Amino acid sequence: MSEDKSRYVVSADWLQGELGAPDLKIVDAAFYLPAQKRNADEEYLSGHIPGAVRFDHDKIADHETNLPHTVPSPAFFAEEVGKLGIGENDRIVIYDGPGIFSAPRIWWLFRIMGATNVKVLDGGLDGWKAEGRPLETTVPAPRPATFTPNFDAGRVVSLGTMRDIVSSGAVQIADARSAGRFAASEPEPREGMRSGHMPGARSLPSGVFSTNGKFKSLADLRQTITDAGIDLAKPVVTSCGSGITAAIVTLALESLGHTDNRLYDGSWSEWGSRADTPIVTGPPTPVKA
Repeated sequence: MSEDKSRYVVSADWLQGELGAPDLKIVDAAFYLPAQKRNADEEYLSGHIPGAVRFDHDKIADHETNLPHTVPSPAFFAEEVGKLGIGENDRIVIYDGPGIFSAPRIWWLFRIMGATNVKVLDGGLDGWKAEGRPLETTVPAPRPATFTPNFDAGRVVSLGTMRDIVSSGAVQIADARSAGRFAASEPEPREGMRSGHMPGARSLPSGVFSTNGKFKSLADLRQTITDAGIDLAKPVVTSCGSGITAAIVTLALESLGHTDNRLYDGSWSEWGSRADTPIVTGPPTPVKA
């Protein structure tokens, strides 16, 4: 991998060359919003990267909350990924459809659960298919594995902690939703949610970190983040609509060596659905020169 690219992203060339390695576990983590009009499960069955197992964001999640696909308990996560044949010390490659969309969420989830070597496939399945690389339709039957979790709870932000962060202004907030949703010029896709953003948040739409499904260079990532008003020397909390694309910002931060970051798991699906959380509308405050 080039020195100007993230150490957490692997190329299709690299992955194809590693296919069949016993310690390599490939995970299809595709997820789509209704507006995208794609069915992740159907696409997996119609053709996936050889050996890839399917990770369902809504199945391997906390089912004791009404919030979508939130972080599951370590025990439940370990049980489910063990069924997929994945151990914490395996080499794990996560991919989605477009390239840099939902895969970073599962990259983040595996890492906070204790996996030691997790990467994201640059270009995703769409890029893999466009290049005529091998596919299979057979659903793997992996031998069950033991995943021993080592959960880093400090990387997950709760509603109560998020309230304190917004109130104090002590931690930077990076919002990965679209600029229109951030400003409240576009409606939220989920019913019953107010529009706008958390006071003090900075707008970093998830799509600005990639081009045609390929993650941008480290220099471009740095420029994008600093242009949005985020100081890479200070802590950051990432947020989005439901905790998925916030992990794209996390991936960018970690790629730049920024480790003092956390993800607000409930994100806007929690904050925006309540009547007692402060919300601001309009574009982000201009960055001081």
